Amino acid sequence: MRTLRLVLGDQLHPRLATLTDLDPGADTVLMVEVAEEATYVRHHKQKLVLVFSGMRHFAAELRGRGIAVDYVALEDPGNAGSFTGELARAIARHRPDRIVVTEPGEWRVEAMMRTWEERFGLAVEIRDDTRFLCPRPVFARWAEGRETLRMETFYRAMRRRTGLLMEGREPVGGRWNFDHDNRRRLPPGHTVPERRRFAPDAVTKEVMDLVARRFPDHFGDLDGFAWPVTRAEALEALRHFLDECLPAFGDYQDAMRAGTPFLYHGLIAPALNLGLLDAEEVCRAADDRWRDGAAPLNAVEGFIRQILGWREYVRGLYWTRMPDYPETNALEATRDLPWFYWSGETAMACLAECIRDTKAHAHAHHIQRLMVLGNFALLAGLAPRQVEEWFLVVYADAYEWVELPNVHGMALWADGGLLGSKPYASSGAYIDRMSDYCRGCAYDVKAKTGATACPFNYLYWNFLIAHEDRLRGNPRLAMPYRTLETMAPGRRDAIVADAARFLDALDASEGQPGGERAVDARAPDLFLVEPAG
Repeated sequence: MRTLRLVLGDQLHPRLATLTDLDPGADTVLMVEVAEEATYVRHHKQKLVLVFSGMRHFAAELRGRGIAVDYVALEDPGNAGSFTGELARAIARHRPDRIVVTEPGEWRVEAMMRTWEERFGLAVEIRDDTRFLCPRPVFARWAEGRETLRMETFYRAMRRRTGLLMEGREPVGGRWNFDHDNRRRLPPGHTVPERRRFAPDAVTKEVMDLVARRFPDHFGDLDGFAWPVTRAEALEALRHFLDECLPAFGDYQDAMRAGTPFLYHGLIAPALNLGLLDAEEVCRAADDRWRDGAAPLNAVEGFIRQILGWREYVRGLYWTRMPDYPETNALEATRDLPWFYWSGETAMACLAECIRDTKAHAHAHHIQRLMVLGNFALLAGLAPRQVEEWFLVVYADAYEWVELPNVHGMALWADGGLLGSKPYASSGAYIDRMSDYCRGCAYDVKAKTGATACPFNYLYWNFLIAHEDRLRGNPRLAMPYRTLETMAPGRRDAIVADAARFLDALDASEGQPGGERAVDARAPDLFLVEPAG
C-alpha cells in the first residue's frame, strides 16, 4: 500500500505520529510551503524564517534517513498556495492508496482536512498528536460538565497522570504550586547569563532572503534572527537553559528589566511549538534536574507548570470550545488596537520596551505579554479580535491553539471567566514592583490622577468603575472594590475624566503595520511626547 504522509510546518519531530509506521520502500513524505499559511495573518518575519527553515532542515534529515520526501518550496513553479491544492498535485504525482496526517494545531486546518476524504476519494487517517501529554479526548472528559475550567485543577490531575514531581500520589515538597515563591524583582546590578543563540546557516540565510523579498511589509526585524531551527540546536538550547538558567528561573520568572529581553526564561517555546522538542522530554529533563539536586523545587515546579499545566491546558480548552470560543466578548470591548502596538512609539516606557523586544526578537516573556501588553488592552477596552490577531502575528511561538485561550481568556477575560477566575487587571504599581521600566518613563507611576500620572493607574480604577455591575460580586476583587467604596466622589470623577481624556486621544490615532500614522490635530498626543506639567 502506497501512503502519502503529509507533515505540517509545526510538526517537525522525528517521532511524529505520521511517521511511526512509515515504509521507506512504498511511502512518500509530503512537505509544502504555502502562501495561505504564510499570510492568513501577517506573521512576524522571524516566525516565517523559523518555520520555513525548520521545514527545510527537517526534510533534509528525513532524506538522510533514506525517506522519500516530496518538498514543495514557496516559490516552486505551480505551487498552488494551499494545503488542499498542494495535496491534490501530490496525489496526481504519486497515486497513493491513502493519506496519513497528524491532527493539526488549528481548528481551521482540521476543518479543511475533514473535507479531503470526500474531495479526493481516498482514505485520510488523522492521527492523535502524541507530542502532547494530554490527548484531546482525555481533556474533553475532564472538562465535561464543568462550568469553569480551572488550570490548577487540571494541572494536579496531570501531575498524577504523568508522575512528574510526585512521590506516589502526593506532590514532592508537600505543595502543588510554588508560585508565591517566584515573584522576586531582579536586584540592582544583578547579572543575568548570556543566552545561547544560533547564527543562521546557509539554509536559514536563503530563507531570510526569501522572506525579505516576499514579505517586506510584514511586522518585525529580520536581521537579529537567532532561533534554533534543527532538533540538535533545540536540544542544545534546552541544555543551556537547564544548566545556566533553570536554578534562578523560579525566583525571577516574573521580573522585567529594560534592555534585557531574555532574562532566565526557557526560550524553547518556538522550538517546542514547532515540534523540534516535545513536552515530555522537556518536563522529564527538568524533573531530573530537581531530583539530581541541580535546581531548586520552586524553579522546577514553576517551569513544569508552564508546560504540563498551562500549555496542555490551553490546548485542551481550545479544542473543546472551538469554533465558538473567539465569538465571546464578555466585557463588550470594542476600541480599535492603537497604532503604537505596531510602531512602539509611545511615551509609556513599559509598553515601548515590550514592543521593541517583540519587534526585534519575535519574543516577549509571559509577564510582559500578560501584565503589560495584555493588561493595557484589557484596561483600554481593546476589541478582542484585534488584540488576538496582534498576538498571533508578532510572536515566534504563536499558534492559534496556544495564543487564543491565553489572550481571549486570560489577558482579556473575554470568555467571562471560563479560563480565569478574575480579570488580570493591574495599576502601574505592579509594573513598578517587578521592573525598572518606570524609572525612565515620561509618566509618574506614583501619581494617581492628572496629566503626568501613569495611565495604568487611572485606567485600572476606571476599568473597575466601568464594569462594577459585572465584577463587584467577584470574591477575588472584593478588596479593590472596598477601596473604591471609600474614595471621595471627586477622586472617582477625576479618575473617569483622566481615563476619558486618555482614551479619546487613543481613539484619534490610526494606522497599520508599515503604514502612515494619522492623528487628529485637535487631540493631545499622549503617546509620542512627554506629558505636560
